[in-house]
Amino acid sequence: MEEPFRPSPWVRNAHLQTIFGSLRLRAWGENAMANAARETLVSTDAGTRLLGYRSCQPSGSARGQIILLHGWEGSADSSYILSAGRFFYDRGYDVFRLNLKDHGRSHHLNSALFHGALTEETAQAVAQICGLLPGRPNYLIGFSLGGNFALRIALRQPGNPIPNLRQIFAISPALDPYKSTLAIDHGPSVYRLYFLAKWKRSLRKKQRLFPERYQFDSLLHHRTCMALTEAVMVYYSEFRDARDYFSRYTLTGKVLEGIGLPVTIITAEDDPVVAVEDFRHLSANGLLHLSIQKYGGHCGFLDPFPRGCWYERTIARSIAEQEEA
Repeated sequence: MEEPFRPSPWVRNAHLQTIFGSLRLRAWGENAMANAARETLVSTDAGTRLLGYRSCQPSGSARGQIILLHGWEGSADSSYILSAGRFFYDRGYDVFRLNLKDHGRSHHLNSALFHGALTEETAQAVAQICGLLPGRPNYLIGFSLGGNFALRIALRQPGNPIPNLRQIFAISPALDPYKSTLAIDHGPSVYRLYFLAKWKRSLRKKQRLFPERYQFDSLLHHRTCMALTEAVMVYYSEFRDARDYFSRYTLTGKVLEGIGLPVTIITAEDDPVVAVEDFRHLSANGLLHLSIQKYGGHCGFLDPFPRGCWYERTIARSIAEQEEA
């Protein structure tokens, strides 16, 4: 499907690729997609409201719609989302950037707290977004935790199909969230400090908005993501403990045998957050294309560095091939 990712030797470092993949530098400059964006609320059957931003082609004749789903503690305004949105908007697609619950500027919309196993509400939101452009193909691209959500939506397709969702792409998806959390805690401290700071800031915001429901002050002293996860489980009665929680959205082994539409997974051997072995042990499925690159870090794949993006070009070629078929 794609040409291999071969970055210049001086930018092959996995941490360089990972860190620069999220820097604002990637989204710098004119962005017609962001300028065209209109705030859009999506409501699920259970009353959950998710915030997104829809950018329509000015001609009203889009080739299709690209739905972008960010990673944990990212948002619809994360640089890799803005970069991908600009790339596909400039090629004639409508773009919808969806925030997961309690991400971006959406904490006030729901009293319930976000967690990683919220498949139903996210799938319903994606179905409604696809319905905004019913006559054209829709493509879902998820990053990291968003990639995990995207894969779960693919698993729902046989029983709960989204008619015009044509293909799903998962970039550096966290197949085993327990192992990824440990990797964040035990890897270079920059990752742990980054995610802890953003998560604690999110919890404080939720507490300010719903003080009668949440009191996180006694939990925020924890210095690892795993310890804070275990502590916050008191607010999730549906899980026995943190291991039970993580197991609800673990996608290793044979789990992905049930996907119901074409899926492409892109990951790197040197990813510091997601273990490449989890991908090599996935059971085969005729609808699954697995692209394991030697370099790329976590959601990086920057070439030419730091503004060019290999997976954006690769996905565009894949979509073009499907449209021509």
